[in-house]
Amino acid sequence: MIRKYICNSQLTGVHLATNFRDNLDWLAKATNWAKFTATASIGVIHHGHETNALKLMSSYLPKEPASGSPYQEGGALYALGMIHANHGAAIIPYLSEQLQTATNETVKHGGCLGLGLAAMTTKNSDIYEQLKNNLYQDDAIIGEAAGIAMGLVMMGSLDEDALSDMVQYAHETQHEKILRGLSLGIAMICYGQLEAADPTIQTLTEDKDPVLRMCGMYCVGMSYAGTGNNKAIRRLLHVAVSDVNDDVRRAAVISIGFLLFNAPEQCPNVVSLLSESYNSHVRYGAALALGISCAGSGMKEALSILEPMINDPVNYVRQGALLASAMVLVQQNEHMCPKLKTFKDLFSKTMSDKHEDVMVKFGAILAQGIINAGGRNCTVSMRTQYGHTNVPSVVGLLVFTHTWFWFPLSHFLCLAFQPTYLIGLNKDLKMPVMKFKSCAKPSTYAYPPLLEPPKEKEKEKVSTAVL
Repeated sequence: MIRKYICNSQLTGVHLATNFRDNLDWLAKATNWAKFTATASIGVIHHGHETNALKLMSSYLPKEPASGSPYQEGGALYALGMIHANHGAAIIPYLSEQLQTATNETVKHGGCLGLGLAAMTTKNSDIYEQLKNNLYQDDAIIGEAAGIAMGLVMMGSLDEDALSDMVQYAHETQHEKILRGLSLGIAMICYGQLEAADPTIQTLTEDKDPVLRMCGMYCVGMSYAGTGNNKAIRRLLHVAVSDVNDDVRRAAVISIGFLLFNAPEQCPNVVSLLSESYNSHVRYGAALALGISCAGSGMKEALSILEPMINDPVNYVRQGALLASAMVLVQQNEHMCPKLKTFKDLFSKTMSDKHEDVMVKFGAILAQGIINAGGRNCTVSMRTQYGHTNVPSVVGLLVFTHTWFWFPLSHFLCLAFQPTYLIGLNKDLKMPVMKFKSCAKPSTYAYPPLLEPPKEKEKEKVSTAVL
């Protein structure tokens, strides 16, 4: 059920209330973290529709006295942050107050993620201190979200005090969940800093803790995102084949995708050998690197590498290949990319196969959501329409890669969705009635056919036998 909700949540920013109302029974049936993620998916559906956000979420938000499910309330705070991501000035005071008064760890988890999203790149010291206090509670669930949120707030600042606080606490804590949250947060602080981040990267990559070495790989990806820097690529390739820890090697290969998203044609050549590695974590990383760098391109070279990986003997490699192929094929049709039908049929078959492994089905369902993102009017891109790097998109894809560890983070992918439609307005900012003549075949720009639910066969009445 929760995987269906994640799939539905990819109707990002389309404000499709009908779809949500039709699936309210799923939300009612969800329990525990499934309810948290299902409630948060409302924020993905209404991403960017900030005006009535509080009214929309009022049924799910914390109330006095506490009476609702903490998973629902935490998910609602996460949803509010997703709605206001990177534009949160109006909602920050509310989220800050809710985080301060919350006593349940699940509500605080959602509150930290929501506040971090709303205050993204603000470098607000008060919010940072509030999140740091939650981190210092040394609770695994709260600490993971706080670590990510601290990075979101201080994104791209390379703030020495923040880095010192986070690295020091990473060495002190015994909780691996907190360590992973901090690793993402530290990488975000290094975003776009190029050589200035090298001392931090060097320190992290030499650490004896594998999670901090993994953080070092993500720092390389964030610091040099979109630059295609040869020195950085060589460093990542060296770690990808030499580190003793699988998580570190996987992170190193994934980070190659972040470096090469401005030159996607280079990525298949760089990771082709890695996609055939004996190490399954490296193969998974190669798949995601292709998905990240070649997103929305329909590139044949990338698909030719991903297609055999869908039949990999290791289930999580198949999951990665399904996710990556959907990212590459988003906004394509059969005229532009003849292989689209093959992949879509594969997604549908994998989703409906009762004997398929749950990990692979999770990837297929997410892939179906990605390929139909935004009502099929969105693509996955880390560039703006003017060719500049889109910071929220980079953040979204970075945190999305940690769906490997924690599935509610899959919602971050919506930050990387960019609209592909054009809206014509007149001088009064109204939409005039316009007609265009196209000499191309209708199939050139046609939407792929919708996924049809299975039809129930009517049972034939059998006449009663007369003895």
